Amino acid sequence: MTGSRSRPVPTTGHQPLPEPKPRRRAKAAGRPWSWLAVGGAPVVFLAVFFAWPVAALIRRGFHDAAGWTIGPLLEVLTSARTGRVVRQTLGLALAGTLLALALGLPGAHVLYRLRWPGRRLVRAVVAIPFVLPSVVVGVAFRALLAPGGPLGPLGLDQSGIAIVAALVFFNYAVVVRTVGSLWAGLDPRPAQAALSLGASRAKVWRTVTWPALVPAVASAGALVFLFCASAFGVVLVLGGGRWGTVETEIWYQTAQLLDLPAAAGLSIVQLVIVSLCLAITTAARRRRERALSLQLTPPRAPGRSDCPAVAVTAATVAGLVLPLVTLVARSLETADGWGLEHYAGLAQANRAIGGVSVWRAGANSLTTAAVAAGLALLLGTLIAHLLSRRPASAAGRRASSLLDAAFMLPLGVSAVTVGFGFLIALNRPPLDLRSSWALVPIAQALVALPLVVRTLLPTWRAIDPRLRQAAASLGAGPARIWATVDLPLGLRAAGLAAGFAFATSLGEFGATSFLARPDRPTLPVVVYRLVSRPGADNFGLAMAAATVLATLTAAVMAAAETIGPKQGAPW
Repeated sequence: MTGSRSRPVPTTGHQPLPEPKPRRRAKAAGRPWSWLAVGGAPVVFLAVFFAWPVAALIRRGFHDAAGWTIGPLLEVLTSARTGRVVRQTLGLALAGTLLALALGLPGAHVLYRLRWPGRRLVRAVVAIPFVLPSVVVGVAFRALLAPGGPLGPLGLDQSGIAIVAALVFFNYAVVVRTVGSLWAGLDPRPAQAALSLGASRAKVWRTVTWPALVPAVASAGALVFLFCASAFGVVLVLGGGRWGTVETEIWYQTAQLLDLPAAAGLSIVQLVIVSLCLAITTAARRRRERALSLQLTPPRAPGRSDCPAVAVTAATVAGLVLPLVTLVARSLETADGWGLEHYAGLAQANRAIGGVSVWRAGANSLTTAAVAAGLALLLGTLIAHLLSRRPASAAGRRASSLLDAAFMLPLGVSAVTVGFGFLIALNRPPLDLRSSWALVPIAQALVALPLVVRTLLPTWRAIDPRLRQAAASLGAGPARIWATVDLPLGLRAAGLAAGFAFATSLGEFGATSFLARPDRPTLPVVVYRLVSRPGADNFGLAMAAATVLATLTAAVMAAAETIGPKQGAPW
């Protein structure tokens, strides 16, 4: 080591002790086996539980009893029912995306650029809908719009407007947080200079602010379109048979008609749609990361010109709170007035949900979510550690970019497709897991994995590489560098990632609806079964169960946000 040359060399007798040789940190840090050890487990997991099931699903779409053919796929693509479902999917997704952007841009300005009392509380309230299970969102809007609900007289129950409103409710936070995080870091001096030169506020917005926000807006819009196009629980609960998406049609063809070739063909259609969305999202995210070197600028006090944005945001936040308040109120309604009768019924076995109690289903949800979150956090940590490196060569950078896209692929494939693929691929030795309890947490971990990576990766990429170089120059190996540099600095992001993984797994409904065993249902499955059964008692139990699920999810995310980083988002 360089510092050891200036110190006296200790001696024994007449022979000086040999000077310790410097550790070969560069070679050790770059050994291929070390990177294989880090990336091997995530790659194997994705290959076995993602690539293989998806490939088996695609194969089913191009294969029948006679061999390889495009007949089943052409039959699905040319059917009138598929055309209607695809049009409804794209129409609902486009309407939800445009409305979410129209409402989210004023919200991003008010919640991230202006300073006012209670801003953090409102930002926390806005974030709650995104982490709510989709089936809870559907049930909440069902309670709001159904006959007897506060907005029942409008006649919007089981309508396209109801579905679009629920999609906006679910994705509003994506726009606000994605655009707001960038907006909060914009340098205000160019806008101030333009104003001082006589430009109007409208011209400053059009020529200065909007071009800087375009990458974030494009990223948010592509993500919202992706989430809307792959919505399952919301459309299944609110569609009422008249409205559907490719996602719900896959479930219908599989669970109701047992038409696996048709479901496989629809899954291929959905793969094309969501892959395009994911490609646009990735490109927009990279543009946003390269666009500016951002520094957090302090928010300013509201002015008169901010009144329209404040009014739109206030009305939107009120609209976000209304379904949740209605859900809680309907859970307390009984035949004799107000009370906790439905909550007491959660402890009783119910034939409508397979002879188990709702509390038992809640325990199943917590157990599977804990296992899934632990698995997703472990794999996501390895992936983020691998992708946070900065390769010196162009080939290394291209390989890192390809790995980043590969690990994000589960975000672009719906949970319904994942669950359906599991049923097709994991039904024979050496991996016959159809009757195994482990299949549910594995599927949930696969769904949560991209969120974990997107939460951890920005924090680890922001670590100054000189810290790692200094540790290596002092003789620390790769494992010790990770334990003493990366892990402490990324611990807060790891807490938020664990919260997202747990909340996502707790409310996962798409894959779980395929894979959950009848004697081990989860809370989202139970909520859907109850709301699908006729009778006031089942409806009341569904409201109570959905309230419990929403409370659990919100509590998990509140705890995660407390220890997590204050800026940034997994998307």
